[in-house]
Amino acid sequence: MARALITGITGQDGLYLAELLLAKGYEVFGLVRGQNNPKIALVREAVPEVRVLTGDLTDMPSLMTALATARPDEVYNLGAISYVAYSWQNARITTDVTAAGVLNMLEAVRLHTAGGPVRFYQASSSEMFGKVQEVPQRESTLLWPRSPYGVAKVFGHYMTINYRESYGMHASSGILFNHESPRRGPEFVTRKVTQAVARISLGLQDELVLGNLEARRDWGFAGDYVDAMWRMLQQDEPDDYVVATGETHSIRELLDAAFAHVGVDDWSHLVRTDPQFVRPAEVDLLVGDATKAHERLGWRPTVDFGGLVAMMVEHDLAEQRRLTA
Repeated sequence: MARALITGITGQDGLYLAELLLAKGYEVFGLVRGQNNPKIALVREAVPEVRVLTGDLTDMPSLMTALATARPDEVYNLGAISYVAYSWQNARITTDVTAAGVLNMLEAVRLHTAGGPVRFYQASSSEMFGKVQEVPQRESTLLWPRSPYGVAKVFGHYMTINYRESYGMHASSGILFNHESPRRGPEFVTRKVTQAVARISLGLQDELVLGNLEARRDWGFAGDYVDAMWRMLQQDEPDDYVVATGETHSIRELLDAAFAHVGVDDWSHLVRTDPQFVRPAEVDLLVGDATKAHERLGWRPTVDFGGLVAMMVEHDLAEQRRLTA
């Protein structure tokens, strides 16, 4: 039985990946920060077969202990402080976790591999492209991050490449473009929109307040993207891959799709913009070229933009009805 260790298992990607690996017959271990972390209950409810271990990406001894316990064949490093807006407010802790945490995990895996080879996946991000230098963005596109989060991800990305080249580790990075799901946190714009649309349609909320409505993103379904992660670690040779749909949509288009799903054609009186939600340095246009993932991994997305938005709105409608019943 293959064994896998997932950091960041409490996030949407961690939960979907755990479900995928369990379905494939893996024994799965999930790393959670703090013994009293309230999200442990979420893991135990969604994926009760997962064995929860405690550890912290900023504490290398705890990572070594987790590796010794899990004895994984594959490590998926999904743990990070991943909310971009937060990274300006707390650039140092974002750096400690999202950048230095990758180094700690890589070094822990390198030292642990005395007991056998371990394949390593690093969750890189389209935010690394930032001030995009070409459209669409591919693996060779120059990185120009525009947030402390993006800078931290660049560090982790290049450190993964360095460990691959320096120590011969099977270490791959997935440069994942925005991927969403009903499990997405409500602080992220997609879930903020779908949750608000559900509440507005049910008469529970009057308006939605957002920042830049013109920003464009390449949005896919998180459940599709974890499949790409797994496929990377099944390759004979490690490498880096863009994972994206190849389509870009604005926040306005997201609003159009979400409100249309509840029968609202004109949402202009329901949405207000506020400068406090505008980034200090915006990433205006992200759209990925996943040709390499298509050709080498055999990966393609199965959920399109419209289907993703409908899925999320339907989930939030059901959740809000349940909460108010």
